[in-house]
Amino acid sequence: MPVSASSAASSGVPPAWFSAGYPLRAHNTFGFDVRAHLACHIASEADLDAAVRDPRAAGLRRLVLGGGSNVVLTRDFDGLVLLVGLRGRRVVRDDAAAWYVEAAAGENWHDFVGWTLDERMPGLENLALIPGTVGAAPIQNIGAYGLEMAERCASVRAVELETGDVVEFDAAACGFGYRDSFFKREGRDRFVVTSVTFRLPKQWAPHADYADLARALEARGRAASPTARDVFDAVVAVRRAKLPDPLQLGNAGSFFKNPVIDAQQFGALAAREPGIVSYPQPDGRVKLAAGWLIDQCGWKGRALRAAAVHDRQALVLVNRGGATGADILELAHAIRHDVRARFGVELEQEPVSL
Repeated sequence: MPVSASSAASSGVPPAWFSAGYPLRAHNTFGFDVRAHLACHIASEADLDAAVRDPRAAGLRRLVLGGGSNVVLTRDFDGLVLLVGLRGRRVVRDDAAAWYVEAAAGENWHDFVGWTLDERMPGLENLALIPGTVGAAPIQNIGAYGLEMAERCASVRAVELETGDVVEFDAAACGFGYRDSFFKREGRDRFVVTSVTFRLPKQWAPHADYADLARALEARGRAASPTARDVFDAVVAVRRAKLPDPLQLGNAGSFFKNPVIDAQQFGALAAREPGIVSYPQPDGRVKLAAGWLIDQCGWKGRALRAAAVHDRQALVLVNRGGATGADILELAHAIRHDVRARFGVELEQEPVSL
């Protein structure tokens, strides 16, 4: 359950409204050229409350966009798009064990991670260079190189759209799962995240045993006792070597989740595919590398019109220029079909399709 709730205060100043047909190309990392019937820039919780209660928004569907890094827009959106632009970051408090750091939902995620290190508060460095905003982090429970956002989350502040209540969710109430959360399931279209508070440990230890990360640290001569900044730099280097910059080549990062299967299914699969890349899980199940499965099906670097599989990372689908959301989904469908046919494994899409 949420740990507390209060009513959103109104500033009395209406939010900035944009004209009908507002272009969303700059608000989704695939770069799809789609438009919103109506869009509103949200710079405060009061803006959010005012926007959804404005008569012009009556009866309209709503879509919340921050960086647009986890969405596939297949068509123009015939409702109200809330463009989350809340800014701010601060140390709320600290105790003997940790710093508690709050960041507004519209803050750029990578910039925020860098700021925490500049302020000598490590703990988020493994999540460097993940595209998007702070507000998207708990929704997707972003993770990389041995760390998930849930491990550092203290609480999430959100506004309930129907009531205008400001609700504080502790980490347990967020219902975090693998690339999943309450906000992606039951809370979807109901709550808008406005800020996140992180618990960053004072007794820090590096998470550096992920293979690519360990190799990058070794190459820098920092494998023995890496600092948080060393880990940050290595993560950035690995990601830049493998993943395309959305500003240069439209994409939403990893398009598929790594599938998790039971031990019996894995045993049968490994007997047929001895080179399969896998990661044992604490509950006895086994996580498979989706990128490896896709690569083995021959999809790396292949294209379907302007939609393509990245030539250095098969998990990433890209817009080579002029692709539509429907093109990307058609490509994803073909990939899922081939993986299912060869391995008997179902791939699950990470970004939301609209």
